[in-house]
Amino acid sequence: MTTTRREAIGGMAGMMGGLGLSAAAMGQVPPAAPRPGADQPESLGVSVTAFGARGDGATDCAEAFDKALKAAGNSGGAVVYVPAGRYRLSRPIELPDHVTLQGVHRDSPPNRAAGSVLLADVEPADDGKPFITLHAQSTLSGLCVHYPRQDDPAAIKPFPWCVRGVADNATIINCLLTNPYRGVDFGTVTGGRHFIDGLYAQPLYRGLFIDKCYDVGRVRNVHFWPFWNQKARPFMETRGEAFVIGKTDWQMIDFCFCIWYRVGFHFVANQPGPGNTMLTNSGSDIGPTAVRIDQLQPHAGITWVNGQFMSGIEVSEANNGPVKFTACGFWGVNENNLHCASHAVLAGGGTVSFDSCHFTQWDVEKKGAPAIDADCRSVAVRNCDFLDADKRQIRLGDQVKSAIITGNRLRGGAKIQMPAGRQFTIGLNAEA
Repeated sequence: MTTTRREAIGGMAGMMGGLGLSAAAMGQVPPAAPRPGADQPESLGVSVTAFGARGDGATDCAEAFDKALKAAGNSGGAVVYVPAGRYRLSRPIELPDHVTLQGVHRDSPPNRAAGSVLLADVEPADDGKPFITLHAQSTLSGLCVHYPRQDDPAAIKPFPWCVRGVADNATIINCLLTNPYRGVDFGTVTGGRHFIDGLYAQPLYRGLFIDKCYDVGRVRNVHFWPFWNQKARPFMETRGEAFVIGKTDWQMIDFCFCIWYRVGFHFVANQPGPGNTMLTNSGSDIGPTAVRIDQLQPHAGITWVNGQFMSGIEVSEANNGPVKFTACGFWGVNENNLHCASHAVLAGGGTVSFDSCHFTQWDVEKKGAPAIDADCRSVAVRNCDFLDADKRQIRLGDQVKSAIITGNRLRGGAKIQMPAGRQFTIGLNAEA
């Protein structure tokens, strides 16, 4: 049963070791195979090869994986070891509670041509059972997953989610998903305290979906990049979304990157409502929209520190939560001369603030678009540097009730548009 953050506080001390891996999973010798006929794993774990799996890329290993995973689950939890090889699986697999499926990789990213590779040889479908399901305290580690039937980057086929968590403490460590249509789903089913550290992938349609998390999810070192094929870029730029984040309490995201997506980070509100997120050292490169904010929790919103964005920021009219960017960089042109007219287009009832940020390469077509186009209720721009001397820096629309624009470097002089007769806090800006 899923626990909320409040319900979990009293029992956190007893859970601290819940994600500990066995000696085999921590990089020591592979676990011994079970004795012939044994239905229980050895103390350190089991190998899928002991149940008939062959890493030759041709043998269907689905039944062997099922038997190994069930044996580990029946023992109360163990490591199921996947030696180096290419293992074809014709149907989805499930990791029982407290079971780790462990490949040979201990660092990142795994190489799709070597190591422990799972070939997801399943039928294309727009919906259905995920290829890998993680139950409570189960872990996917050191593995590569490749879809052999996703063979043409010019004709992308839909597949269900590659990985889905369906309970608390679902974990992914140092894995590569080369070409999933949908990457990781930590949102369809309620689950707290998910943990990702080292996820490398080229998800084509959706990357990581987070929702229904009521107790501090943690995501770090995620890299969404063309590990499979750069020719899939047109599909990704027109339909792809890398990070989709809904209802989550105290979500922490660190060292995450994506490139060539229609939307890099999309903050949404589904049936459970909006969430709040803290992000550091993360950003979105080369895409129409780096960040799209539909709704955030009014009391928390998002804080983003040390981010980099090579495309636009959009805040919708429906948002009432605070949005804070600190020490972030914004620029707009890529090698194909795609650009966003403004770096930030802001609406809604929340306050949007920029502190110690820098802006350059906006309004490439020189049609008068400002770097920040604000029509939200409140906006603050402090200690920022606008590097393009010949362009408008900020526009304040009719919906702006409060604006603080102080301590900035406005090269070429202040070019701030505002409604006639309105008074805002603007001063102490350097204009050279």
